[in-house]
Amino acid sequence: MCYKCKKYHLGICYEGMRSCTLKYHQTCAVENIYLLTGKGRSMYFYSKLSCMTNCEDINFLSFEKRTELICCKHKNYCNLPEGV
Repeated sequence: MCYKCKKYHLGICYEGMRSCTLKYHQTCAVENIYLLTGKGRSMYFYSKLSCMTNCEDINFLSFEKRTELICCKHKNYCNLPEGV
């Protein structure tokens, strides 16, 4: 079981917290979205929580934002962001 939320920020799910059950080749995932400042620094914006197929830990970088994808399957509901 994993948390599922389209917009999670500072302990609150703005779309209503749900859960999803892992299927074959799925893991819990948290996508942390950061906005890039004019000086190139990352500022935390919000997170997306889900069950994801073929998930891999990775960072995506564009001109306006950075997305950090973290996957886990060591315990139920492991995809709650820490420190944000």
